[in-house]
Amino acid sequence: MTSKGIVLSLYDYTGEALKPWAEAGYTCYAFDIQHSDKPRIQDIDEGSITYMKMDLWDTNNINYLKTWFQPCDVVFGMAFPVCTDLAVSGAAHFKRKAAVDPNFQIKASNHAKWCADLFDALGIPYFIENPVSRLATLWRKPDYTFHPYQYGGYIPSEEIRHPKWPEYIAPRDAYPKKTCLWTGGNFVMPATLPVTPEEGYSKQHLKLGGKSMKTKNIRSATPRGFARAVFEANQPECETWTI
Repeated sequence: MTSKGIVLSLYDYTGEALKPWAEAGYTCYAFDIQHSDKPRIQDIDEGSITYMKMDLWDTNNINYLKTWFQPCDVVFGMAFPVCTDLAVSGAAHFKRKAAVDPNFQIKASNHAKWCADLFDALGIPYFIENPVSRLATLWRKPDYTFHPYQYGGYIPSEEIRHPKWPEYIAPRDAYPKKTCLWTGGNFVMPATLPVTPEEGYSKQHLKLGGKSMKTKNIRSATPRGFARAVFEANQPECETWTI
């Protein structure tokens, strides 16, 4: 098959951030420990997303990805490392966690750093996403911040409602949620195209609380408008190649 190149996404269960790339003809890989043992390939228009199970807290697997993809035409990378031990929204639990493991936040921040090390080794533009968190002090300050509603205008009018979770996600991502990005490799932050957000806390904030894996996955899914904007700003001009 022909491909415009390879796009990698780490700690990615939903694959939402990869869809604009796959639709445009890129070969995409979503790695997450929640995926099934057997890789699943989803064909999307001219490209595809391969969902693969991988424990990204294991440095051996990070090194494996580096060895695997260094000879390949990888054009972009993104990562969404687990924020449970870092997000300031969970600060009430930090003292209890520190009593069990004083280094729990250092370990959590290392997972984000390993993603950056991998992408730097591949020489590609990338972003690493987390909410407002301790990562800003344990690693470095984020390069950019955004709210989903600031990119809602990238969603076409015929796709206003979320295709998977319309009961949870506001139409056209019209909700506030401050999100931080750590970037590298000449990543281009896309121009905003905002829609009017809900006032105060978004309604989905009330629906997506708790510790269930379902709500965690929905909370962590990349906003569709931002995903499309990142693709449009960072897609390379290249010839297709055969894989």
